[in-house]
Amino acid sequence: METSRFIRTSCRGCHGVCQVLVHLDSQGRPVKITGDPASPTSRGYICPKGAAGIKIAMHPDRLLYPLRRTGPRGGGYFERIAWEEALDEIAKKFGAIRRESGPEYVALCQGTGRPYTEFTGRFIHAFGSPNYISPGHNCFLPRVISASITMGWMPVADIYGSGGILPKCMLIFGCNSMATGAADGMCGAMVKRAMAKAEHVIVADPRRTRTAEAASLHLQLRPGSECALVLAMLHVIIEENLYDAAFVQKWCVGFEALAAHVRNFSPEWAAPITRVSADAIREAARTFAASKPACLMWGNGIDTSINAFQTGRALLLLIAITGNLDIPGGMVHWVSPDNLRSKSPLENHDVLGNQFLSPEQNARMIGAGLFPFGPGCHQPTFWQACRSGIPYRPRAVWLVGTNPIVTATRGDIIEEALREHIEFSVVSDFFMTPTAELADIILPAAHWLEQDDVVNFHKIWCVLPRRKIMQQGETRDDRVVLLDLAHRLGLSKAFPWPDWKSYLDWLLEPSGMSFAEFSEKDIVLGKMRYRKYEGAGFHTPSGKVELESSIIAKAGRPSLPVYVEPPLSPLSTPELAANYPLILMTGCKTLPFFHSEGHQIDSLRKLRPLPRVTVHPDTLAALSIDDGAEVRVVTPHGHANFFAKADAGMLPDVVNADHAWWYPECPGPDHAWRKSCANILFGHEYFDPDSGAEPLKCGLCRIEAKDGIFPFKSPQ
Repeated sequence: METSRFIRTSCRGCHGVCQVLVHLDSQGRPVKITGDPASPTSRGYICPKGAAGIKIAMHPDRLLYPLRRTGPRGGGYFERIAWEEALDEIAKKFGAIRRESGPEYVALCQGTGRPYTEFTGRFIHAFGSPNYISPGHNCFLPRVISASITMGWMPVADIYGSGGILPKCMLIFGCNSMATGAADGMCGAMVKRAMAKAEHVIVADPRRTRTAEAASLHLQLRPGSECALVLAMLHVIIEENLYDAAFVQKWCVGFEALAAHVRNFSPEWAAPITRVSADAIREAARTFAASKPACLMWGNGIDTSINAFQTGRALLLLIAITGNLDIPGGMVHWVSPDNLRSKSPLENHDVLGNQFLSPEQNARMIGAGLFPFGPGCHQPTFWQACRSGIPYRPRAVWLVGTNPIVTATRGDIIEEALREHIEFSVVSDFFMTPTAELADIILPAAHWLEQDDVVNFHKIWCVLPRRKIMQQGETRDDRVVLLDLAHRLGLSKAFPWPDWKSYLDWLLEPSGMSFAEFSEKDIVLGKMRYRKYEGAGFHTPSGKVELESSIIAKAGRPSLPVYVEPPLSPLSTPELAANYPLILMTGCKTLPFFHSEGHQIDSLRKLRPLPRVTVHPDTLAALSIDDGAEVRVVTPHGHANFFAKADAGMLPDVVNADHAWWYPECPGPDHAWRKSCANILFGHEYFDPDSGAEPLKCGLCRIEAKDGIFPFKSPQ
């Protein structure tokens, strides 16, 4: 394949924001995407999702024009309409509901953190509605919020060596981005590079992943017991005086209370809970404390737990008392580039627009007060309200970049809500998903190859240009649509920019560059400085790291981390475990897909053609099930079909089911989403009392053999 030139830009196929080269033919059309070897963020790495960008953007099933439903919901009857007509209709309906019932009766539900996030919360809050829904309660935000409370900022592993030092020890906890591409703005290839240079790598994961196989110590804990493991590590470090006494004395509050709190949480206490030996726990704690600088790579495995918030807090305390905060090779507070307006909520909390919402209106949020440290409107509670009408039933919802029927728990409730209870729904997406099939208006979203952007949402230490390279049909950037609707609804105070170009130029205004000038740059880097707390302190009430948190205590929650046994487990519900003897994990990322995205792309489906449930081979043998056989996973809440994959790296009573599966090749409106959707295997009864996270990695199930041939084939 001959190419005449390339354009340097940044991928947005997931959270990594890797820099890539888009190769063009002689007509200026994109024909290939490769990694950018000159990139300091990714150094030439590209994952299959990024490489498939052109296939995604140019797929024949892509949504290219606005559509309006013309028949019954779910009937598949849509007509093409003009953008102006679609936007007029949305503005008219949203405005009428605001006048008749109140702004809270309109909600906005977004998917995972994508570029639209800088406008979604801002839009719905400026509109006057507190019902801003995201999957954040299950992803990233329990860690972000616990960090904000503990030290005032989100610490990130210094794996790029900005200070001339790479981590000597890496604790990788509930994170497998090294094998799945990226997470939280960190390129997995760069994590892998740092691992290779570290003297010690400790991995805490219930699965023996490729990352765990490369580690010097693998703590193969029972799913859901993460907080107990960290409390025992804290016990060892404090009891053996392995902590950084100078840092603790000068920059921490509550150490004495923490020491007393963890005194009884010995490795011997944790061993039967976690299934990690007391000796291994001691080895991990001693190694982490003695190997400075040390960093933590943590991931979504922490977030989907009844202890999500408490586990995050415990790990933050582990980092703090070992003196690894904001030092080269440790856990740092990134410095954004000068003279550029930040649009990352990690740096600028006003991005999400909460300042436009009155306290009275905020109290009208569905689920208000349920979870003191929950991020916005709690998604499961919102969909339950749509069904029950308690405390009230929203009348309209705009779903931006999300397919919650497949990606959220209890997709059956969401399907019912969209089909029978919501008066008006709008979906912005790339493809016709099971969720989009039930919409009244469908808006075709622009792919990252179709966007001009100033990129610094996840990677706040640098700003990257993203250049528009192609245009398919009438697709539009979600933020352009949000900006247009904001103007139509009179939200100019929150959206003062007349158009998208003006907004981009405003972001760059302090630098003196226009977007056209900025787009010619490869990257703009911040000037990293370490130990910034020595001048400014920590952004907490005490100005120090709050090991014992005054904020959490005022909310009536434990001010020091506590472990709670998962609500469904062999220990807490032995009578249930008799019928459901296996521990079920789901939500672990796979390399080809980004949640429910990518299932219609042939190069990605070839990597994972059918949904798997990984099971220890001895367990399969005991069930008389062959490797590769179709099986049914059954829980107290439902069942779904997968293909058994023997994996000797699994614990014998732990299984892991692929999440967010659906079959674009099957007819709508459902696209066979119920067939293999792991998220339907969980209920809405149990949540982290602090953040509202759901225990998706520590349920109970059984596996049954299923006769017959699976009727759905991978697209060719």
